[in-house]
Amino acid sequence: MNAAFEATSSEATASAERLKITEIFLSLQGEARQAGWPTVFVRLTGCPLRCQYCDTAYAFQGGAWWSIDDILADVAKQGVRHVCVTGGEPLSQKRCITLLERLCDAGYEVSLETSGAIDIGDVDPRVSRVLDIKTPGSLEVHRNLWSNLPLLTPHDQVKFVICSREDYDWAKAIVEEHHLADTCEVLFSPSYAQVSPRELADWIVADRLPVRFQMQLHKILWNDERGR
Repeated sequence: MNAAFEATSSEATASAERLKITEIFLSLQGEARQAGWPTVFVRLTGCPLRCQYCDTAYAFQGGAWWSIDDILADVAKQGVRHVCVTGGEPLSQKRCITLLERLCDAGYEVSLETSGAIDIGDVDPRVSRVLDIKTPGSLEVHRNLWSNLPLLTPHDQVKFVICSREDYDWAKAIVEEHHLADTCEVLFSPSYAQVSPRELADWIVADRLPVRFQMQLHKILWNDERGR
C-alpha cells in the first residue's frame, strides 16, 4: 500500500467519524428520569421536523464539524457522569449511533432525546432513549414512526408535550392503546403558553393516569437562556 493511498484512506476515516455540532455545554438535566443531575449536553445540528413549540430552532442549521474523538475529549473535561445527546434531531445524523456507543464504552450514563420520527432500533441498548411522541398540537403528528413503540424497554422513556385538552385526550388514548405505561415511564409536559401546568396536573390526577407529570426545570431556572 503506497503512502498516498494510506493518507487518503486516513482522511476518509476521519471524515466518516465527524458530526455537526451546535453546542456542548454543562448544565442540570431539566426533564425526564435524570432531572436535576449535572449533565453534559451534546446538541447536534439539524432536524427534519418543525414543531410549532420548538425552543431550539437555532440548532436547525449552522453548527461546526467535530470529530467524535474531540467530542469525547470535550465531554471528559466537564467532569460529570451523565451525558445527554440532543438536537435538533440527533438521529438525523447517522454517525450519532457511533457517538452514543463510544460514550457508553467510556462509562457515561447516556440519554438520547429523539423525536420518534426516525428508527431507534440501532441505538445502543445501554442508552436511555427519551422518545418524544408528537401530538396533533405539535403540527408534526404525521411524522411519528409507530414502529418505534415495540422497540421500547423499561430503560427508555416516552414524552408527550401537551398543547391543549384535545392533545391530552389524544395522548391518553395512545398510552392506553399501546400499553405504554406497562412498557416504560411515560411523561406528560405542558406546552408553555398553551396549557398551564396546574391545568395539566389536574387532568392527570382526575383521570388517575399512570403517567409522570413534569415541568422543564431548566426553563424554571433559566428561562430559554442558551447553553443553560
